[in-house]
Amino acid sequence: MKNPLYFAKVAFVAICLMVFSSALHAQAPVQRKVDGIIAKVDNYIVLRSDVEFGYLQYLQQSKQQPNEELKCDIFRSLLQDKLLLARAEIDSVVVDEPMVADQLNRRIQYLAGQVGGVERLEQYYNKSINQLKEELRRTVREQMVMEKMQQEISGKVVVTPKEIRKYFNSIPTDSLPYFSSEVELGQIVKFAAVSKTQKQAAREQLEALRARIVAGEDFQTLAKQFSQDPGSAQAGGELGFFKKKELVPEYEAAALRLEPGGMSNVIESQFGFHLIQLIERRGQEFNTRHILIKPATATVDVQEAATELDSIRTLILNDSLTFAKAAKDFSDDKTTKDNGGMMRNGSSGGTYISMDQVDPSIFFVIDTMTVGDISRPIPFTTEDGKQAMRIIYLKGKSKPHLANLKDDYQRISTAALSEKRGKAVDEWFRKNIGTVFIEIDPEYQDCGGLQQLMQ
Repeated sequence: MKNPLYFAKVAFVAICLMVFSSALHAQAPVQRKVDGIIAKVDNYIVLRSDVEFGYLQYLQQSKQQPNEELKCDIFRSLLQDKLLLARAEIDSVVVDEPMVADQLNRRIQYLAGQVGGVERLEQYYNKSINQLKEELRRTVREQMVMEKMQQEISGKVVVTPKEIRKYFNSIPTDSLPYFSSEVELGQIVKFAAVSKTQKQAAREQLEALRARIVAGEDFQTLAKQFSQDPGSAQAGGELGFFKKKELVPEYEAAALRLEPGGMSNVIESQFGFHLIQLIERRGQEFNTRHILIKPATATVDVQEAATELDSIRTLILNDSLTFAKAAKDFSDDKTTKDNGGMMRNGSSGGTYISMDQVDPSIFFVIDTMTVGDISRPIPFTTEDGKQAMRIIYLKGKSKPHLANLKDDYQRISTAALSEKRGKAVDEWFRKNIGTVFIEIDPEYQDCGGLQQLMQ
């Protein structure tokens, strides 16, 4: 058995993220050598740079030594992805565009967080966020189609306790990973409320800008100067083309009432106050520009959030309410409220998070807590810049240890299931590789016996 590709195998999700990063990498402002096609699968291609970039990225992340077998694995995974896409076209497997838009926004937010914010991301690629979204939309859509195909192929696969034990026992003792201390954390979040006075000030600022545009000033110039949407301000407020239901309802409703060149009244959405100008309609799509003004958040509003969380914390400590119920009823954080307030590990999807991956703003807080404790309200700033408060629940904490079935059963179960599903997809790959046109560069034809499979 190969060394723990166990918990760190080149799995489908990892390949999806790799391809997404590769798509961005290909557009970075750097000099690149001439690329070449090394495989064709119906209308889809695999580039040499896809393999090389994925290979180097995986070596960096996994700390493995360079080897040609790993490069072969990367190529085979990419070829499998293209086969999934080709078969999806034949089988009419599609994904909804609003879901594509939502996933695209999440990926962009993640990447912006990695480089220090939206503005830094735009500076690096010398493109607006909306331009990047348009260029990457196809990549994200293809990834989602592949995920849907995978779900149809292996979604019903399950593992039994016997299979989990067999999987664990097949791992050589000297290949078992050593886990550092990990924690299970829950959170209840309250965003700072915006007062009527602050909202009115934001509205009045935008009304004044609207009056200047009506008097003859240029919308785009004022958007560059005043809009608080970092993703569109430098483009004169232009968002690019969107389909219906891809933008927040209030914005879309106001935009679709306009004629090209027309300007809306001031409208409010969850992001703040907007002034909208319709640029163009094209079939079911429309392009707009806007000026966004966000109401300021005062300290007193943050304190109100802290007071509310203190009351919620007291109810939980007095056993009047469970933490999970309180999170569902009161938390403003959509990503955790329906999960009992529990935070997820971004890599494994599980609830245990390594201490070295814990948000630095709460690291020293939980370091002084014991299991079962709930912290006092802690101030923090969300990824999109909102001021908020949260209370943290330390549900569990593990000691550093070598992987074992008792402490790591869920993680081992997940790994065993991933391997079994991977085998199901591999079997599908072998059965379907001859159902579409495939041409492979001679350099890669011997990867995993591909030549024999295609005969």
